Amino acid sequence: MKNKLLFGSALAALVIAAPALRAQQLPAPVVAVVNTDQIFGTCTQCVVANTALQGQATTLQQRVQVLQTQIQTEGTALEPLVRALNGAAPDAALSARINAFQASQRNADTEVTASRERIQRNLNFVRQQIGERIRPALATVSQQRGATVVLDAGSVLSSSPALDITPAVLAIVNQNTTPFNVNAPAPTPAPAVPPRPGTPAPARPSGR
Repeated sequence: MKNKLLFGSALAALVIAAPALRAQQLPAPVVAVVNTDQIFGTCTQCVVANTALQGQATTLQQRVQVLQTQIQTEGTALEPLVRALNGAAPDAALSARINAFQASQRNADTEVTASRERIQRNLNFVRQQIGERIRPALATVSQQRGATVVLDAGSVLSSSPALDITPAVLAIVNQNTTPFNVNAPAPTPAPAVPPRPGTPAPARPSGR
């Protein structure tokens, strides 16, 4: 009987304490604000990397202009020759010239598309490296200032300048003078999909 009373008393105490545990209040947040766009655009090595990326874009634009001029020149030369056919089939020489012109158009489109994709990969790669450099700096400043919540200025409608820790984070980021790599690794090709079991092999020609 005594054991039952003890167990009942302990259970009653736990039931009484449970609401207090559930109602435990969280500590008041200490909010800080950081302008990551400012850091991306103004940190010392960020500026160097952005200048290099701009150079890549300028080189591509110059290449596009060269290709456009070449294609436009050949197209202008071919236009009266094709028009003179008046619907007739071109001879072998003109046909080869037309095919070469169309191939140059396709090659130019392929080259420009690949170059634009490469520059976009480079841009994303640089931003990834900058982000990896910002995170530890942000953690250090947050600990120093006692911040428990850090918001990006780009998603905040209004905040007091006293909450801005951007200069402190930027100063730590600038301590690392290692240049960013502005050439992203080549994308890994997708692995070939093996044929499903039971898929018949393609028929061989009979040789007749």
